Amino acid sequence: MFCSLTMIEVLFFGLFLTFVNADGVADVVLSCSLVEEGAGLGGMGGGALFTRTPATLVLRDIPVGPDESLDTLTPFVPPSVPDPDIILFENKVSSPEIPNAGMLLHADCNEQEVMCEISRYTPRGLEEGSDPAYFMVSLSVVGFDFSTSLILQTLPVDKDQQTLVQNKLSLPLSQSGTLLTKVIFLVFSNINSVSAPLRGDVLLNCGFKQEEIPLAPEVGLEWRLQHRGKGRKVLEIKTKLDDTEGATVVHGERKGSSVDGAQVLSEGNVSMSLTELKVVDEGTYICTVNLGHFHAQQVIQLHIIQPPQVSLSEEKLVLSKSSPQTLSCHCAKYYPLEAQ
Repeated sequence: MFCSLTMIEVLFFGLFLTFVNADGVADVVLSCSLVEEGAGLGGMGGGALFTRTPATLVLRDIPVGPDESLDTLTPFVPPSVPDPDIILFENKVSSPEIPNAGMLLHADCNEQEVMCEISRYTPRGLEEGSDPAYFMVSLSVVGFDFSTSLILQTLPVDKDQQTLVQNKLSLPLSQSGTLLTKVIFLVFSNINSVSAPLRGDVLLNCGFKQEEIPLAPEVGLEWRLQHRGKGRKVLEIKTKLDDTEGATVVHGERKGSSVDGAQVLSEGNVSMSLTELKVVDEGTYICTVNLGHFHAQQVIQLHIIQPPQVSLSEEKLVLSKSSPQTLSCHCAKYYPLEAQ
């Protein structure tokens, strides 16, 4: 399917496909919102909790599958005249690669809604406004199991008297008017919601990737459960990336919760298994990965389902006008309590 939009349409209406070269990679342009804390107290003083400014994110070098026709992808062309009022992030995704990013190539043609929010990010222990600058990108496809949180780091720009500065962010722009960035860390999941039977088992998917130069010598992982206004820690892991003996420390608050420590180190797989599920296990699970100054997370909904046990009061029913019978249907041991 062929989708073609102009640059102006990209900035205001959504996703744009672009062909880069014949090496099996392409660019995707996403219409996003730059989310910032607003002035005021959420209406008490007339201000808003958050403000949203239109922004654009260009993901360079998305891998294209061997069966993909490159003829259907249209070239991305930067603005002919750089505009310091436009917020345009340019990012190369080859290192680290964003899992399942190919799903974005035809999301607009397939009428799939892509959610993209960008916000300033201050690494722990570093001063706000330090150089380079960092941004958090929350990216997901509505109704599909694609969700990732990216941490972007700005790249240095050769400055001279002609260098433009983005008006809102006060950051130097490239010659084409883009904010040059790279992904240094990301946390992703291929499920947004999962259902599992009572007393059964479930695997909650979560993983992370970082740039080739490790951000820290050890990884910290925390799984938390939030439900009906209450929260509790389910499992916590700290492990050193050099895989030395005794380097992994696991603390499980919930019996039957586990993470494969070997896969944490070899694959960045921090998925958590839960066995013997109970009703109290239902809720929102938050997977948070910590690497030095940086952390990012994913959210997964777990629903507990138990089909009802159905029985009838009579095994055999004989209809008679003289002696009417009552047939009762009994449903028991089911969850949730709403049933048809």
